[in-house]
Amino acid sequence: MSVAKVTEITSTSTKSFEDAVENGVARANKTLKNITSAWVADQSVSVEGGKVSAYNVRLKVTFILD
Repeated sequence: MSVAKVTEITSTSTKSFEDAVENGVARANKTLKNITSAWVADQSVSVEGGKVSAYNVRLKVTFILD
C-alpha cells in the first residue's frame, strides 16, 4: 500500500505560466522524493507600469511517502 501526500507551493516566472510551473516542479523535486503529479490550483499576474511583470502559480504537488 502506498501513502501519498499533497503539498502546496507557489512559483513565479517573468516569462510565462508554463515556465512558472516548470520552475516550481523543479524546485520541489530538490526536496521532495517520488513526485507523481502537480496541478495548478491558482494563477495570477503581477503588473507594473500597466504591463505584466511576473506570472505566479499556486501548485498542489503530490508525492509518495517512503
